[in-house]
Amino acid sequence: MHPVSLLLIGLAMSTDAFAAAVGKGAAMGTPRFRDALRVGLIFGLIESVTPVIGWWLGRSALPWVEAFDHWIAFALLVLLGGHMIHSGLRPSPADDNEGRHHGFWTLAATGFATSIDALAVGVGLALLDVNIAVMAAVIGLCTLVMVTTGVMLGRVLGAMAGRRAAILGGVILIVIGMTIVYEHAVVGAA
Repeated sequence: MHPVSLLLIGLAMSTDAFAAAVGKGAAMGTPRFRDALRVGLIFGLIESVTPVIGWWLGRSALPWVEAFDHWIAFALLVLLGGHMIHSGLRPSPADDNEGRHHGFWTLAATGFATSIDALAVGVGLALLDVNIAVMAAVIGLCTLVMVTTGVMLGRVLGAMAGRRAAILGGVILIVIGMTIVYEHAVVGAA
């Protein structure tokens, strides 16, 4: 997979975590960098582990789906992208108290909730020629940076920027899914 595609997937996977981090930062009031980095590390670690789990599950199923693997990767990316766009367009609740408590388990649960898409992408990546260790590291580092930044900017940006980031991430996933099918059709036909 091309390095730009790897980076785009990493950024797309971290946009929903960024959106959650903006909300957490807004709820924290005036977060310190140490607090933001802690949230970024928790989210980044979880976000880097889930695609490996998905990749392992996908590799287990590879012998049965090899003939149409590109369509599965396409469908997963389009569905996840569509879900992210839908989530970004949906109005947020007026009073969200979830971000007020920032204990480890609350952050870990939020990090896991935002990494379900990375698990599904990991399944799709198992069907492609991708070094999963590199992809997991890229996703984890992108998430660490985006979440740390999101928490720090949360008070200033508010929830609207987080929703826009989720929409952008969804569009990126759909474009990557279409690229996979296109490459399979063009390269496979050549």
